[in-house]
Amino acid sequence: MRSVQSRSRTVPALAAALAAAAVLTAMTAPAEARRRSHHARSGGGYNPPYAAMVVDVKTGKTLHAVNEDALRHPASITKVMTLYMLFEQMERGKFALDSELSISARAAMQSPSKLGLRPGSTITVEEAIKAIVTKSANDVACAIGENIGGSEERFAQMMTAKAHALGMSRTTYINASGLPDADQITTARDLTILARAIQDRFPRYYRYFQTRSFAFRGRVIGNHNRLLGTVEGVDGIKTGYTRDSGFNLMTAAKLGDRQIVAIVLGGKSGASRDRIMADLVRGSLPRAYAGARQTGPQVEAAERARPAVVADAVSRTRTQLASADDDEVETTSSTDRNQPLDISPSRSTATPGSGGFAGRALPKAAQAYAGSPAQAPFPGSAKSEARLASVESSTARAEAPKALANGPRVVPTAWVIQLGAMDDEGKAKSMLAEARAKVGGSLSKAAPYTVKVEHGGATLYRARFSGFSEQEAAQDACATLKRNGFSCFATRS
Repeated sequence: MRSVQSRSRTVPALAAALAAAAVLTAMTAPAEARRRSHHARSGGGYNPPYAAMVVDVKTGKTLHAVNEDALRHPASITKVMTLYMLFEQMERGKFALDSELSISARAAMQSPSKLGLRPGSTITVEEAIKAIVTKSANDVACAIGENIGGSEERFAQMMTAKAHALGMSRTTYINASGLPDADQITTARDLTILARAIQDRFPRYYRYFQTRSFAFRGRVIGNHNRLLGTVEGVDGIKTGYTRDSGFNLMTAAKLGDRQIVAIVLGGKSGASRDRIMADLVRGSLPRAYAGARQTGPQVEAAERARPAVVADAVSRTRTQLASADDDEVETTSSTDRNQPLDISPSRSTATPGSGGFAGRALPKAAQAYAGSPAQAPFPGSAKSEARLASVESSTARAEAPKALANGPRVVPTAWVIQLGAMDDEGKAKSMLAEARAKVGGSLSKAAPYTVKVEHGGATLYRARFSGFSEQEAAQDACATLKRNGFSCFATRS
């Protein structure tokens, strides 16, 4: 009886204490709250609830999902988007593997994990890629952002715009590394989109995520991803950890004709996160579709709606970007700084092995060639979305198609293949010639041509192949191109 009475007195007291704490929290200055979020807490960080998602690459179907739309901090998984942006620049001819990236004082001052590069030094693009994949080097990530965007802040805006164009509607980037920032947020669902997109868009560069170790100036650096070589089928891609994020992991796996991507966020330790991911991979791969791919490649909104690729305005000062969604997109913070990050679970939690895999179809925004996102972006991103929409809906001025070697003008067929858009017509023609030489058969009757596009004062040249009356034929030819290391997509002319 005494125990019951004691318990009854404790409950109101606890409620009163919680109410008082809530009042004090609300009165805390936003700047102070933000300052605290950027520093380690003496008692260890907060690990948010478990979130995860597994998607069948060939069908776009969800094989497992828990809290997949709940906001989380991406930590170093951020660097997958950093490399996506770098790969895009390499594809456009702005950087080569042996290009030098300069290291600023700001980049050199980044917190570990880092290579410890000195201000004024340089690192090659290939070294930078390997340093990101293995060491998860924050100084290198910052340097990549500065060398592409002029500043890391500008680069983060470009990353956010890219994420939204891909359909990652709840993702906002504040830096290139994933170092703690209250406003750097994403979801498990958004990260499955990125995991598919980087493989679809950059097959020749994706192989770097399989790097087990990296020899750099007398040091051998091992990969943080412990599943490489230990779980059958796993071929990448990135780990992440901060105190606020917990232990994160983005994984891609392929076994035979089955292929999946999987995300785990908020693990309580690296070992438990790895065990969860290993269970998800082993449980999901056998259930993945083994037939022909039913979805197109994961592409950007601008490519789905309008294959024109336009230049970023920053090209006039540093480096030209050939992507519609990067055109001076204005980005605002995705979270209200007067409010804490909402990390509450969006659905009931189930861990692997506790009751099977809960499947739910992805919304259209998370599937290739989809329309606008099915769910509204996180509050605060409306300004960015509106600006992005205005960029995507603008119509680039394009001249008539021009055949290579001054031959007769090509009349585009119902379906064409686009390999890319270059800032020089000679580069576009060289890309087409190289593709035809390598692929041969499926392009033997295709007609290569370029299309000059004017947008915002910049000139680009689309590299295309005509000669496909049916969508299937164009997609088959594009698949062959990808197997030979070329990025491409099929589109109506």
